[in-house]
Amino acid sequence: MKRVLIITYYWPPAGGSGVQRWLKFVKYLREFGYEPVVYTPESPEFMAIDETLAKEIPQGVEVVKREIFEPYSIYKILTGKRGKTLKPGFINTGGSGAKAVPFKEKLSLFIRSNMFIPDPKTFWICPSARFLKKYLKENPVEAIISTGPPHSMHLIAKKVSGATGIPWIADFRDPWTKMYTFKYMRYSAPVIAIHKILEKSVVESADAIVTVTGTIGRELRALRKNESKGVEAATDMGVHIITNGFDNADFSTENVPLENSFTLTYTGLFVRTQNPAELWKVLAERVRNSSVFAKDLKIRLIGHTDGAILEDIESNGLGGNLEIMDYMPHTEVIKWQRGAQILLLSGGMEPESKGILTGKFFEYLAARRPILGFGPKGGDMDIALEECEAGKMFDYDNKADIAEWIDRRYEEYKGTGIPPVSGKIEKYSRRELTARLAGVLNEITERKI
Repeated sequence: MKRVLIITYYWPPAGGSGVQRWLKFVKYLREFGYEPVVYTPESPEFMAIDETLAKEIPQGVEVVKREIFEPYSIYKILTGKRGKTLKPGFINTGGSGAKAVPFKEKLSLFIRSNMFIPDPKTFWICPSARFLKKYLKENPVEAIISTGPPHSMHLIAKKVSGATGIPWIADFRDPWTKMYTFKYMRYSAPVIAIHKILEKSVVESADAIVTVTGTIGRELRALRKNESKGVEAATDMGVHIITNGFDNADFSTENVPLENSFTLTYTGLFVRTQNPAELWKVLAERVRNSSVFAKDLKIRLIGHTDGAILEDIESNGLGGNLEIMDYMPHTEVIKWQRGAQILLLSGGMEPESKGILTGKFFEYLAARRPILGFGPKGGDMDIALEECEAGKMFDYDNKADIAEWIDRRYEEYKGTGIPPVSGKIEKYSRRELTARLAGVLNEITERKI
């Protein structure tokens, strides 16, 4: 077995989509000749906790934890949330919403964005690099992998790889400066310049880049010099696309019956820049016009939902059709996905969202229920959804086509039932994706021999 060090902020007991990608890679890496060693913070500020995910860590995997300082206490003091669990996904104050953003929220975001670069994990970079350089002398590895965001993880790996000569893969689960939320972070011009310098230094320094969509891959190739490392093929320049996926083992449990209601289910983080406002209007019109539809309809939101979205649903008179469920263990979320009549998927409204292919998308595929998606047409998620024949993606303002799609599904629901989707999705299995990751690891480790 070749040992590989994985530097990640998200690790069990963290819940949510951020932990799934590397938990699943770790689960299957041994099958392809690599023994994972995980480096992660002790007691970080997680958005959600899921103790059940620890069961998926293979027996004997070494997990090295070190204390981390995060300045979220400043944010809590400024916003009056001291003693509360912070939901970092909602610090973004961009997007539309029913209420104006309080001044304290704006101030705290400005401080977070301009004092802690590249992110609030910045204070963990130097202590981690010092620790890992000593650790690796006694516990050598064949390769290093960093996964971001948070992008501080890449800066740790860059320091360690530069000092030791150990080959390094930088994994981008989301873009850095081209992330659609980047423009909402109230960065000053000098800070934006620093971010771009740091991003380019990571992309050019890593022996290989891995990312989740073709759009992000093209953006990263544009940053990566032709002569970087001197050996990349001109076609990919050392940038590899390995999407997120689903684990067949998660969906091999007992059959889950469909719900009796005409249920639209959304799972995961639901922020205001993902609000499908026209959908709520379509549903509201049908509720007003049909007491039968009103009785059948259920909107189920599982996870952390922005208050602006809840207010929009309520203002459309759909409060009686709304069921809100807090974050729950991943195994339970999957059951709700499999039992839904329709799965609701929402990307961002901004053009930059074309490159986003969320982790939940692949679990939705594995649940085999029709997907009602919102986001940029022609984006990675739209293309993948069409290829898999698993649903339909709509522009946020396309009310007429949204209404037609809803009416068609409701007609099926009242008739013989909404059929499951049957597209080919096995290329997105976690085992297959891990095989591709092992191929990248083989490439960079053999290059150093």
